[in-house]
Amino acid sequence: MRAFWKWLGLAGVVGVAVTGAAVARQERVRRAYTPEQVRERLHQRLAEAEERRDSSATPG
Repeated sequence: MRAFWKWLGLAGVVGVAVTGAAVARQERVRRAYTPEQVRERLHQRLAEAEERRDSSATPG
């Protein structure tokens, strides 16, 4: 039974390490954008959201 708990603990440690690595990678990708690229992307997402909202609005 002790082996089970050791393996479970090891799996937990590995899970935390993998999650930390994934978060660090995403942070590097996020920081790679220039402020102008972020602004442009936000404006694009806003335009798409407004377009979806207008197309789904029912005449009232």
